[in-house]
Amino acid sequence: MLARLSDSLLESCRCDPAAPFASDPARDFGLHKDESLSRFEALKHYLDEQQQLLWANRRQAVLLWLQGPDCSGKDGVIRHLFRGLNPQGVDVSNFQLPSHTEREEDFLARYRRRLPAAGSIGIFNRSPYEGVVGDLRDGFIQPAQSAERLQQIADFEDELAANDIHLIKVYLQISPEEQLKRLRKRILTPHKHWKLSAADLQAHRQFPQYQAEWADTLARSHRPSAPWYVLPADHKWLRNLLLASLLARQFEALDLHWPTPPLPFSLAELEQN
Repeated sequence: MLARLSDSLLESCRCDPAAPFASDPARDFGLHKDESLSRFEALKHYLDEQQQLLWANRRQAVLLWLQGPDCSGKDGVIRHLFRGLNPQGVDVSNFQLPSHTEREEDFLARYRRRLPAAGSIGIFNRSPYEGVVGDLRDGFIQPAQSAERLQQIADFEDELAANDIHLIKVYLQISPEEQLKRLRKRILTPHKHWKLSAADLQAHRQFPQYQAEWADTLARSHRPSAPWYVLPADHKWLRNLLLASLLARQFEALDLHWPTPPLPFSLAELEQN
Protein backbone atom coordinates (compact mmCIF):
# COMPACT_ATOMS: atom_id res chain seq x y z
CA MET A 1 0.00 0.00 0.00
CA LEU A 2 2.47 2.58 -1.26
CA ALA A 3 0.03 5.50 -1.58
CA ARG A 4 -0.75 5.81 2.10
CA LEU A 5 1.49 7.50 4.62
CA SER A 6 3.85 5.39 6.71
CA ASP A 7 2.97 3.88 10.06
CA SER A 8 5.66 5.95 11.75
CA LEU A 9 4.17 9.18 10.42
CA LEU A 10 0.63 8.17 11.36
CA GLU A 11 1.75 7.12 14.83
CA SER A 12 3.36 10.54 15.30
CA CYS A 13 -0.22 11.85 15.20
CA ARG A 14 -1.34 9.47 17.94
CA CYS A 15 -2.57 11.49 20.90
CA ASP A 16 -0.09 12.18 23.68
CA PRO A 17 -2.27 12.25 26.82
CA ALA A 18 0.30 14.43 28.57
CA ALA A 19 -0.11 17.15 25.92
CA PRO A 20 -2.73 16.35 23.26
CA PHE A 21 -2.29 19.60 21.33
CA ALA A 22 1.44 20.19 21.78
CA SER A 23 2.26 19.62 18.12
CA ASP A 24 2.05 22.34 15.48
CA PRO A 25 -1.22 22.15 13.49
CA ALA A 26 0.61 23.77 10.55
CA ARG A 27 3.34 21.12 10.29
CA ASP A 28 3.58 19.31 6.97
CA PHE A 29 6.08 16.48 7.71
CA GLY A 30 8.18 17.63 4.76
CA LEU A 31 5.47 16.54 2.31
CA HIS A 32 4.63 18.45 -0.85
CA LYS A 33 1.12 19.45 -1.86
CA ASP A 34 1.10 18.23 -5.47
CA GLU A 35 2.50 14.81 -4.62
CA SER A 36 0.14 14.50 -1.67
CA LEU A 37 -2.87 15.29 -3.84
CA SER A 38 -1.84 12.50 -6.23
CA ARG A 39 -1.42 10.06 -3.36
CA PHE A 40 -4.82 11.05 -2.02
CA GLU A 41 -6.50 10.29 -5.35
CA ALA A 42 -4.75 6.91 -5.48
CA LEU A 43 -5.95 6.16 -1.97
CA LYS A 44 -9.52 6.99 -2.92
CA HIS A 45 -9.40 4.26 -5.59
CA TYR A 46 -8.07 1.82 -3.01
CA LEU A 47 -10.77 2.81 -0.50
CA ASP A 48 -13.46 2.40 -3.15
CA GLU A 49 -12.34 -1.20 -3.71
CA GLN A 50 -12.12 -1.86 0.03
CA GLN A 51 -15.61 -0.50 0.58
CA GLN A 52 -16.92 -2.93 -2.03
CA LEU A 53 -15.13 -5.79 -0.26
CA LEU A 54 -16.56 -4.69 3.08
CA TRP A 55 -20.04 -4.58 1.57
CA ALA A 56 -19.64 -7.94 -0.16
CA ASN A 57 -18.60 -9.69 3.07
CA ARG A 58 -21.04 -7.84 5.38
CA ARG A 59 -19.47 -9.15 8.56
CA GLN A 60 -17.75 -6.04 9.92
CA ALA A 61 -18.17 -2.28 9.87
CA VAL A 62 -15.83 0.71 10.12
CA LEU A 63 -16.81 3.76 12.16
CA LEU A 64 -15.07 7.12 12.05
CA TRP A 65 -15.61 9.71 14.80
CA LEU A 66 -14.60 13.18 13.65
CA GLN A 67 -14.09 15.96 16.17
CA GLY A 68 -12.49 19.39 15.93
CA PRO A 69 -13.05 23.13 16.33
CA ASP A 70 -15.32 25.11 14.04
CA CYS A 71 -13.70 25.50 10.59
CA SER A 72 -11.33 22.56 11.18
CA GLY A 73 -12.73 20.86 8.08
CA LYS A 74 -14.98 18.06 9.31
CA ASP A 75 -17.50 18.64 6.52
CA GLY A 76 -14.77 19.19 3.96
CA VAL A 77 -12.80 16.03 4.66
CA ILE A 78 -15.98 13.95 4.57
CA ARG A 79 -16.90 15.47 1.21
CA HIS A 80 -13.44 15.00 -0.33
CA LEU A 81 -12.71 11.55 1.06
CA PHE A 82 -16.03 9.80 0.52
CA ARG A 83 -17.09 11.43 -2.76
CA GLY A 84 -17.27 8.69 -5.38
CA LEU A 85 -17.77 5.79 -2.98
CA ASN A 86 -20.95 3.74 -3.23
CA PRO A 87 -23.57 5.70 -1.24
CA GLN A 88 -25.34 2.53 -0.07
CA GLY A 89 -22.21 1.55 1.86
CA VAL A 90 -21.48 4.92 3.52
CA ASP A 91 -23.59 6.42 6.29
CA VAL A 92 -22.78 10.00 7.41
CA SER A 93 -24.39 11.33 10.60
CA ASN A 94 -24.12 15.00 11.49
CA PHE A 95 -24.78 15.54 15.21
CA GLN A 96 -25.90 19.03 16.19
CA LEU A 97 -27.10 20.14 19.62
CA PRO A 98 -29.46 17.51 21.07
CA SER A 99 -33.16 18.17 20.62
CA HIS A 100 -35.52 18.42 23.59
CA THR A 101 -36.56 14.81 23.01
CA GLU A 102 -32.93 13.66 22.85
CA ARG A 103 -32.18 15.50 26.09
CA GLU A 104 -34.77 13.33 27.83
CA GLU A 105 -33.10 10.05 26.85
CA ASP A 106 -29.67 8.59 27.50
CA PHE A 107 -27.06 10.81 25.85
CA LEU A 108 -25.66 7.87 23.86
CA ALA A 109 -29.04 6.82 22.46
CA ARG A 110 -28.87 9.00 19.35
CA TYR A 111 -25.41 7.64 18.53
CA ARG A 112 -26.56 4.05 18.97
CA ARG A 113 -29.36 4.65 16.48
CA ARG A 114 -26.85 5.71 13.83
CA LEU A 115 -24.36 2.85 14.11
CA PRO A 116 -23.34 1.43 10.73
CA ALA A 117 -24.69 -1.92 9.65
CA ALA A 118 -22.30 -4.75 8.87
CA GLY A 119 -20.65 -4.03 5.54
CA SER A 120 -20.84 -0.25 5.91
CA ILE A 121 -18.60 2.70 6.73
CA GLY A 122 -20.13 5.05 9.28
CA ILE A 123 -18.99 8.62 9.84
CA PHE A 124 -20.02 10.62 12.90
CA ASN A 125 -19.52 14.34 12.31
CA ARG A 126 -19.00 15.18 16.00
CA SER A 127 -18.61 12.37 18.48
CA PRO A 128 -20.32 11.22 21.70
CA TYR A 129 -17.66 13.22 23.56
CA GLU A 130 -19.80 16.29 22.82
CA GLY A 131 -21.96 14.88 25.60
CA VAL A 132 -19.07 15.53 27.96
CA VAL A 133 -17.45 18.75 26.73
CA GLY A 134 -20.49 20.50 25.28
CA ASP A 135 -22.95 19.46 27.97
CA LEU A 136 -20.54 20.47 30.72
CA ARG A 137 -19.92 23.85 29.09
CA ASP A 138 -23.66 24.46 28.60
CA GLY A 139 -24.58 23.43 32.13
CA PHE A 140 -26.50 20.25 31.31
CA ILE A 141 -24.19 18.17 33.51
CA GLN A 142 -22.03 18.94 36.52
CA PRO A 143 -18.24 18.41 36.61
CA ALA A 144 -18.67 15.36 38.82
CA GLN A 145 -20.75 13.69 36.09
CA SER A 146 -18.08 13.95 33.41
CA ALA A 147 -16.14 10.93 34.72
CA GLU A 148 -19.29 8.83 34.63
CA ARG A 149 -20.02 9.83 31.05
CA LEU A 150 -16.46 9.14 29.98
CA GLN A 151 -16.78 5.65 31.42
CA GLN A 152 -20.07 5.16 29.59
CA ILE A 153 -18.39 6.12 26.33
CA ALA A 154 -15.46 3.79 27.05
CA ASP A 155 -17.94 0.95 27.63
CA PHE A 156 -19.67 1.91 24.39
CA GLU A 157 -16.36 1.74 22.52
CA ASP A 158 -15.67 -1.71 23.95
CA GLU A 159 -19.14 -2.76 22.86
CA LEU A 160 -18.41 -1.59 19.32
CA ALA A 161 -15.22 -3.65 19.21
CA ALA A 162 -17.06 -6.73 20.49
CA ASN A 163 -19.55 -6.34 17.63
CA ASP A 164 -16.86 -6.01 14.91
CA ILE A 165 -17.37 -2.28 14.45
CA HIS A 166 -13.84 -0.92 14.05
CA LEU A 167 -13.58 2.57 15.51
CA ILE A 168 -11.22 5.36 14.43
CA LYS A 169 -11.25 8.47 16.64
CA VAL A 170 -9.89 11.62 15.02
CA TYR A 171 -9.49 15.18 16.24
CA LEU A 172 -8.74 17.78 13.56
CA GLN A 173 -6.39 20.35 15.07
CA ILE A 174 -6.17 23.87 13.65
CA SER A 175 -4.54 27.03 14.92
CA PRO A 176 -6.58 30.07 16.01
CA GLU A 177 -4.94 32.00 13.17
CA GLU A 178 -6.17 29.47 10.62
CA GLN A 179 -9.65 29.49 12.16
CA LEU A 180 -9.74 33.29 11.88
CA LYS A 181 -8.67 33.07 8.24
CA ARG A 182 -11.44 30.59 7.42
CA LEU A 183 -14.10 32.54 9.30
CA ARG A 184 -13.09 35.69 7.47
CA LYS A 185 -13.37 33.86 4.14
CA ARG A 186 -16.87 32.70 5.01
CA ILE A 187 -17.95 36.26 5.80
CA LEU A 188 -16.56 37.44 2.46
CA THR A 189 -18.18 34.59 0.50
CA PRO A 190 -21.98 35.05 0.28
CA HIS A 191 -22.77 31.43 -0.57
CA LYS A 192 -21.01 30.35 2.65
CA HIS A 193 -22.97 32.65 4.97
CA TRP A 194 -25.31 29.79 5.85
CA LYS A 195 -22.41 28.09 7.63
CA LEU A 196 -22.03 30.93 10.14
CA SER A 197 -23.72 31.29 13.51
CA ALA A 198 -23.25 33.54 16.53
CA ALA A 199 -21.71 30.55 18.31
CA ASP A 200 -18.81 30.61 15.82
CA LEU A 201 -17.76 34.05 17.02
CA GLN A 202 -17.97 32.99 20.65
CA ALA A 203 -15.98 29.82 19.95
CA HIS A 204 -13.26 31.79 18.20
CA ARG A 205 -12.99 34.34 20.99
CA GLN A 206 -12.76 31.54 23.53
CA PHE A 207 -10.48 29.33 21.43
CA PRO A 208 -7.90 28.70 24.21
CA GLN A 209 -10.61 27.72 26.69
CA TYR A 210 -12.32 25.39 24.23
CA GLN A 211 -9.00 23.77 23.35
CA ALA A 212 -8.19 23.27 27.03
CA GLU A 213 -11.55 21.52 27.53
CA TRP A 214 -10.96 19.19 24.60
CA ALA A 215 -7.35 18.53 25.57
CA ASP A 216 -8.53 17.36 28.98
CA THR A 217 -11.18 15.12 27.43
CA LEU A 218 -8.79 13.57 24.91
CA ALA A 219 -6.24 12.90 27.65
CA ARG A 220 -8.86 11.17 29.78
CA SER A 221 -10.39 9.13 26.95
CA HIS A 222 -7.30 8.05 25.01
CA ARG A 223 -6.87 4.30 25.51
CA PRO A 224 -4.69 1.70 23.76
CA SER A 225 -7.83 -0.10 22.61
CA ALA A 226 -9.49 3.14 21.41
CA PRO A 227 -6.81 5.76 20.75
CA TRP A 228 -7.27 9.30 19.54
CA TYR A 229 -5.39 10.61 16.51
CA VAL A 230 -4.80 14.37 16.48
CA LEU A 231 -4.32 15.38 12.85
CA PRO A 232 -2.77 18.73 11.89
CA ALA A 233 -5.45 20.41 9.80
CA ASP A 234 -4.15 23.85 8.87
CA HIS A 235 -3.29 22.38 5.45
CA LYS A 236 -6.44 20.88 3.95
CA TRP A 237 -4.54 18.71 1.47
CA LEU A 238 -2.53 17.15 4.31
CA ARG A 239 -5.58 16.69 6.52
CA ASN A 240 -7.28 14.73 3.73
CA LEU A 241 -4.25 12.52 3.07
CA LEU A 242 -3.74 11.77 6.78
CA LEU A 243 -7.33 10.69 7.28
CA ALA A 244 -7.37 8.63 4.08
CA SER A 245 -4.17 6.93 5.25
CA LEU A 246 -5.65 6.08 8.65
CA LEU A 247 -8.70 4.59 6.97
CA ALA A 248 -6.57 2.65 4.48
CA ARG A 249 -4.47 1.24 7.31
CA GLN A 250 -7.62 0.04 9.03
CA PHE A 251 -8.69 -1.77 5.87
CA GLU A 252 -5.26 -3.34 5.55
CA ALA A 253 -5.71 -4.75 9.04
CA LEU A 254 -9.11 -6.20 8.08
CA ASP A 255 -7.43 -8.09 5.19
CA LEU A 256 -10.66 -8.43 3.22
CA HIS A 257 -11.11 -10.83 0.30
CA TRP A 258 -13.93 -11.46 -2.11
CA PRO A 259 -16.31 -14.03 -0.61
CA THR A 260 -16.64 -17.32 -2.47
CA PRO A 261 -20.02 -18.80 -1.53
CA PRO A 262 -21.29 -21.88 -3.37
CA LEU A 263 -23.14 -20.90 -6.54
CA PRO A 264 -26.94 -21.17 -6.21
CA PHE A 265 -27.09 -22.49 -9.78
CA SER A 266 -24.59 -23.51 -12.43
CA LEU A 267 -23.82 -21.99 -15.82
CA ALA A 268 -25.31 -25.09 -17.40
CA GLU A 269 -28.55 -24.59 -15.49
CA LEU A 270 -28.65 -20.94 -16.54
CA GLU A 271 -28.27 -21.81 -20.22
CA GLN A 272 -30.64 -24.76 -20.10
CA ASN A 273 -33.79 -24.24 -22.18
